[in-house]
Amino acid sequence: MKDNRIKFADLEAVTQMHGDEIRDAIIRTVDSGWYLHGSETAAFEQEYADYIGTKHTVGVANGLDALTLSLLALRQMGELSEGDEVLVPANTFIASVLAITEAGLTPVLVEPDPETLQIDAAKAAEAITPRTKAMMLVHLYGRCAYNQAIESLVSKHALILIEDNAQAHGCIFEGKRTGSLGRVGCHSFYPGKNLGALGDGGAITTDDDRLAEIVRALGNYGSETKYVCKYRGRNSRLDEMQAAALRVKLRYLDADNERRRRIARIYYDRLSATPGLRLPALTLPQENVYHLFPIFVENRDFVRCKLDEAGVDTLIHYPIPPHRQECYAGYFCNQEYPITDQLATEELSLPIYAAMTESDAHRVADMVLSVRR
Repeated sequence: MKDNRIKFADLEAVTQMHGDEIRDAIIRTVDSGWYLHGSETAAFEQEYADYIGTKHTVGVANGLDALTLSLLALRQMGELSEGDEVLVPANTFIASVLAITEAGLTPVLVEPDPETLQIDAAKAAEAITPRTKAMMLVHLYGRCAYNQAIESLVSKHALILIEDNAQAHGCIFEGKRTGSLGRVGCHSFYPGKNLGALGDGGAITTDDDRLAEIVRALGNYGSETKYVCKYRGRNSRLDEMQAAALRVKLRYLDADNERRRRIARIYYDRLSATPGLRLPALTLPQENVYHLFPIFVENRDFVRCKLDEAGVDTLIHYPIPPHRQECYAGYFCNQEYPITDQLATEELSLPIYAAMTESDAHRVADMVLSVRR
C-alpha cells in the first residue's frame, strides 16, 4: 500500500507548520552575508539558555560533538582523567558510548529498568568502582531519566552528571528542564528531533562559566583568540542558518510537544490492554515529550511487516546495541546485558510527530490491533 501512507515522521509537514517564519528567517540570514559566529547564533544561544534555565548555551555542529566536547572540556579542567569510568545506559544509541571512548574514558554499560526503559539506579550503584567519576544520563525516547534515586546516587558518590538530552527537548523534572539538571546538558538538533534544525546542529547547556568557555574554544580549533590555539580542538560550530531556523521552532516547542502527548495518549488508551504487546510505564505528562513511541512485541519483525503492508511506517530503536557493534568487538568481553538484548529484539517505534493528526494515530492503533488479534 503506497498511497495515503502514514510516515514515521513527516519532516516536510513539521517544517511547514511554521514554514513562512522559517523562510523569512533563512532569507534574513542569507541577505545578512554573515553565516558563522553571527547574530543568529548568539541570539539562539541566549534564547535556548533562557528556555532550558542555564547561564550558557554553546552551539556546536551536532549532538555527538556536544557530548564529546563536554567530556574533553572536563578533562582539560582536570576533573576527568584518561581511563576514568563513565556510567552510561546499555540500551542507548551508540553516540553516547562513542563520545566516552573518543574522550579517552571508559564506558561502563548499565542495564535499564525494563518498565521505564531508563538506566536502573540500583544497577548503576552496583557498577561503581573507585575509577567511576561520572554518569552520562540519557533521556531516551523523550522520557526524563532523572529521579530521586539518580540524584542520591550522584550526590553520594560525587559523580559528574552529563545529560544526553538529544531526545528530550522541553522535558521537565520537578520544575526544571532536562539539560539543566546536571553539570552539563548535551543537545542534538538533528532534523527528526523535537527541536530539529534543517540539517545537523547541536549545543551544550551549563551554568559553569569555565566549561562553556572551553567547549566554545574546543569547537573553534582550540582557539579562544584567533590564530592562538590553547587546546587541540576541532571545527564544530552551529551555523547561522540553522540557528535562525531553530529560533523560530523554539518558540513553538512546548506546543509541538503537547501535540506529541495527544498522539501518545491515543496510543496508550487504545493499546494498553493488547495481548502480546507491552508499552512503557506511564510518566507524569511533563516528564515525557515523546520523541519516540516504542512498543514491545515478541514477533516484532512480523508486526512491522504487516504494518508496512497496511501503509504504516515504523522504525526500530535500536536493533544492535552498543556492546554488539563491530566497532566495540572485544571491548565488553564477558559482560552480558540480557535486558538490553531483549529490548533490541522486541522494540518497534510507532509514528509520532508534531504535525501528525489524531485520526492518523487512531488508524495506526487500528492497524496494530488488527495485527495482534
